[in-house]
Amino acid sequence: MEASNPKKIRFIVNPIAGQHSKESFPKLVENFFDQGNAYYEIHFTHYVGHATELANEAVKENFDLVVAVGGDGTINEVARCLIHSQTVLGIVPSGSGNGLARHLNIPIDMEKALQVIREGHVVQIDTVKINHEVFISIAGVGFDALVAKHFAQDPNRGFFSYFKIVAAHYQRYKPEEYTLVLDNNKTIRTKALIISFANSNQFGYNTTIAPDASLNDGLLDVCIVKKPPLLEMPIIINLLFLKMIDKSKHVTIHKAHTVKLVRSAADVVNLDGEPVMMDENLLAEVDPLSLNVIIPESRDDLNPTEALLESIANTRDKIKDELMKIIS
Repeated sequence: MEASNPKKIRFIVNPIAGQHSKESFPKLVENFFDQGNAYYEIHFTHYVGHATELANEAVKENFDLVVAVGGDGTINEVARCLIHSQTVLGIVPSGSGNGLARHLNIPIDMEKALQVIREGHVVQIDTVKINHEVFISIAGVGFDALVAKHFAQDPNRGFFSYFKIVAAHYQRYKPEEYTLVLDNNKTIRTKALIISFANSNQFGYNTTIAPDASLNDGLLDVCIVKKPPLLEMPIIINLLFLKMIDKSKHVTIHKAHTVKLVRSAADVVNLDGEPVMMDENLLAEVDPLSLNVIIPESRDDLNPTEALLESIANTRDKIKDELMKIIS
């Protein structure tokens, strides 16, 4: 469906998301949205959970559109309030990984993202509830959650800050035992480095963990990742960037509507990039087509450009260089 020129828009900006200043954002909005055609407000967040408070308030005040300006964590804080409401989610990606935006083909460039919002092409996507929490893009346990915990405590943002944490902890991390029950009829007992519940296809930074994941199929892609030897990590990195990680002998992917997971103790879960302490028993359930979100109408302009492909290749090469230093 199409949005009918929203009359009330609230922008919720996380000023510390990602590596770029948001000081010029209000001026960009002014250039795209004429106050005569639409009423808009811009709010900057000041603490964890503030975005959720602002989004809840916007729903109660019948705003047509709430735009999350930040990363996957900010999007989560906003989107959880809009589920099963008439208020539409807009996304201006400005975080570190921007996994959901990349899956939805929303431009990382702020001006281009605002143009997408102004065009107002609305679709419905699935969301997921895991115990009492909500995630929109991806959740994970094991090493993934450990890295999310350390990254949240690190004052530095960006991919290489994330990668340094991975490199620092990978060798000594011991995979854990898990029991999974898929749709109440298939039981899997496994020892894994990571188990990801993928609603969208990637962690962020164009690293694709679930190549076939869809945001509107009513299913989770449950990705079980065994621990590869360090020497094989360059191959794994290639497969992540090439959207071929499912070809690795260390990865198996199952699809399910509901997933029960049992682990040895309560621990952190990575929910859309944010570490959240949760019980040892987890239940993930898809809530089909429960969120309205604006995405680009035409996919013709969304194919990877040569510049983007070159950027991905350069990032991959830098990772390999760092790995070789560790291995040697």
